[in-house]
Amino acid sequence: MNKVLNNAYEAIKGIEDNMTVMFGGFGLCGIPENTIMELSKTNIKGLICISNNCGVDDFGLGFLLRNKQIKKMISSYVGENAEFERQLLNGELEVELLPQGSLAEKIRAGGAGIPAFYVPAGYGTEVGIGKESREFNGKMHLLEHALTADYAVVKAWKGDTHGNLIYKHTANNFNNMMAMAGKITIAEVEELVPAGELDPNCIHTPGIFVQRIFQGVNYEKRIEKLTLSK
Repeated sequence: MNKVLNNAYEAIKGIEDNMTVMFGGFGLCGIPENTIMELSKTNIKGLICISNNCGVDDFGLGFLLRNKQIKKMISSYVGENAEFERQLLNGELEVELLPQGSLAEKIRAGGAGIPAFYVPAGYGTEVGIGKESREFNGKMHLLEHALTADYAVVKAWKGDTHGNLIYKHTANNFNNMMAMAGKITIAEVEELVPAGELDPNCIHTPGIFVQRIFQGVNYEKRIEKLTLSK
C-alpha cells in the first residue's frame, strides 16, 4: 500500500459534507496547518470537528469556522476565538464541551476499541446531564462513550514512508491518540524519510494506524498567546 501523497490537496480527497473529523493539536501547537488550509479552500460543509479547541479567529480551525464549514465542535476549551463565541450565542454552531481528561480518554478509548468507560469528572455538573451514572468505591462516576471519526488529521515532526510518526515535545498532545481513532488517518509531517530510517524506539505512532502521509510546507507555527517579560 503506497501511503505517500504529494500534498494536502491529494490527502483530503474523500472528506465530504457532514463527516466527523478529528484534528490534532493543542491550541495552535502541533496542528495540521497544511490540511486545515486546504480544507478551507473547499466547499465542504457540515463538519463535526473533534479537537482540543477551535484555533483562533485567523488561524487553525478558525479558518473553517469563519467559512461556516463546521456545524458542531466537540472540544475542551474554546476561549480564544471571538467568532466561535458569536456563532455559539447566535445558534449557528453546536458545541459539546468536555473536561479535557474526559475528551482525551474518549479519543484514546475509541482508538483502543473500548466502547465506553466510567469517569468521575463532570458528575453533578451540566456535563453529566442525560448521562448514566454509577457509584464506584463510594464515588459517583459518569459513563462516557468513546469517540471515533471518519478521518483523523494529525501533524508530526518526522514520518517515514510506512506511516510511522514521531512527534516533537508538546506537539505530541492529542495527535498520538487521534491517529489511532480515525477510520482513515492523514498525517502531515515536517520531514518525510524512507522506511527504516527512524529509530523504532522513538516512534510514537506505528504506521499501521496511518493510511495517508505527506510532507508539509511553509509551517508558520504561530504562538497562540505571547507572554513577554518587561
